[in-house]
Amino acid sequence: MGRILIVLTGVSYWTFKNGHRHPTGYWAEEFVAPYSVFTDAGYEITVATPGAVIPVVDTMSLQPRYAGGEENMLKETAVIESAEQLRHPIDIKDVRLEDYDAVYYPGGHGPMEDLAFDADSAVLLRKALASGKPLAIVCHAPAAILATRDEHGKTPFAGLNVTGFCNEEEEGVGFAKDAKWLLEDELQKLPTKYTRGPAWAPYTVSDGNLHTGQNPASSGPLAREVVKVLS
Repeated sequence: MGRILIVLTGVSYWTFKNGHRHPTGYWAEEFVAPYSVFTDAGYEITVATPGAVIPVVDTMSLQPRYAGGEENMLKETAVIESAEQLRHPIDIKDVRLEDYDAVYYPGGHGPMEDLAFDADSAVLLRKALASGKPLAIVCHAPAAILATRDEHGKTPFAGLNVTGFCNEEEEGVGFAKDAKWLLEDELQKLPTKYTRGPAWAPYTVSDGNLHTGQNPASSGPLAREVVKVLS
């Protein structure tokens, strides 16, 4: 049918303001849900990371209390183990946007460490936004938008309607006090027209071809929105 690019963080830690490296990576649900939606719809998936490093799943996201129970955790683990694309990512800098019908950025705290400052990802994001193809970014992955600012602080994402992991949710997982910066704050400073829904509930926002989701629960609905647009 077509091809969809999933861009994942390449780091296994997130540096707190005190210098501590907290173990992280990509959030399981935020890869598994869109991967399942896209493959069920017949799309071929390619995974890209900075430097083509093999992405690491945040083990916290596979704890039953965060995965929606043990049964769901086992299902997510099975998808991750069977997704060969995770073992053979391409380098973001080698992505040819014309080869894909849509681009999807899952979150996890990893993007706060690498994609928020990654120049190659920034180039891809600018091109994807300008292309008119669906560009979907969920949870902490909107941190990657911050890297699209030029030397004058200008970005094509300024003024767009977006959402992302909110401060209340960061406080809820206990990391707000440790973070060097909070995503909601930085998106508002960009500035974007940031909005949010109730904590932990699915909430998505579309503005042109840009589609964003607030939290892990939004990753599946966001992927279904992409499939709907493509069809």
